[in-house]
Amino acid sequence: MHALLEFLLRHGYVLLLGWVFAEQAGLPLPSVPLLLAAGVLAGTGRLNIVACLLACMLAAVAADTMWYRLGRVRGIGILQWICKISLEPDSCVHRTEGIFEKYGAKALLFAKFLPGLNTVATPLAGVFHMRLRRFLVFDALGAMFWSASFLGLGFVFSEQIERIAENLRLAGGWGMALVIGGLAFYIVYKILARKKFLRDLRAARITVDELKRKLDSGEQLAIVDLRHSMDFEADPGTIPGAFRVDAKELEQKGNSLPHDRDIILYCT
Repeated sequence: MHALLEFLLRHGYVLLLGWVFAEQAGLPLPSVPLLLAAGVLAGTGRLNIVACLLACMLAAVAADTMWYRLGRVRGIGILQWICKISLEPDSCVHRTEGIFEKYGAKALLFAKFLPGLNTVATPLAGVFHMRLRRFLVFDALGAMFWSASFLGLGFVFSEQIERIAENLRLAGGWGMALVIGGLAFYIVYKILARKKFLRDLRAARITVDELKRKLDSGEQLAIVDLRHSMDFEADPGTIPGAFRVDAKELEQKGNSLPHDRDIILYCT
C-alpha cells in the first residue's frame, strides 16, 4: 500500500482518471485499492477528495458511454462478444437482464457494486435503447455512489489502513504472495469450471445446419426459445415453429413439453 500511495501521490489525478477508465472499459485492473489509497491521501491532506471524486466519475462515465454506444450500434451481438471474454458471462448476463427488468435505469445506480454485472449493464442499456440523457443521469449517479463509497472509506479510515499496509510490508513477501495466490486460484477455478461447462454443453449440442436439415426433412421437433423477454424485445426474430418459455419457468412447464420427439432448446 505504501508503494501504491507514493505512486498515486506522484501521478495524482491523471492516474485515477486513466486507471478507472481502463477498468470500466473492461481491462482486469481492480480500481478499489486505488480508490482506497486516494481516500487515504485525501484524509491526510495530500490529495483533494472532491478532485478525486470528479476524476473517478469522469473516467467511469466516459467508459460506460463507450459501452452504451457499442450496445446501441452492435445490438445483442455485443453481449455475445462479452460472453466470450468473461469468466461468468452466462449467469452475469441473465442476472443483469433480471435486474434491468425489475429496476430499469435505476439498476445503473448499484450495478458497479455487483461483481461482473457492471460490464454487462452499460451495453445492455444501449441494446434496449435507453434514452442517452436518462442513461447519463443514472450512470453518473451510480459512478458517484461507487467512487464516493471507496474514497470515503479510505478517507475516514486513513490511519487504520496505513497501519494495516505497514504490517503487510513488515510481513515481507508472504502477505503479497498469499493475496496473489488467492486471486490466481479463484481465476483458475473459474476458467476450469467454465471449460467443463462448455465441454458438457458441446456434448449435447446441435448446430444450426443440423437443425436446418432436420426441419427441411420434415422431422417432428419441439423447439423452445429460452431467451429472456428483454433479449426477445431487442431481437424478436425466432426459429419457425418455436415457442417461447422463460428459462425460469422451464422446470415448472417441463411436463407440458411433448415426449414423443426431440426437444431443441436455444437462447442467446
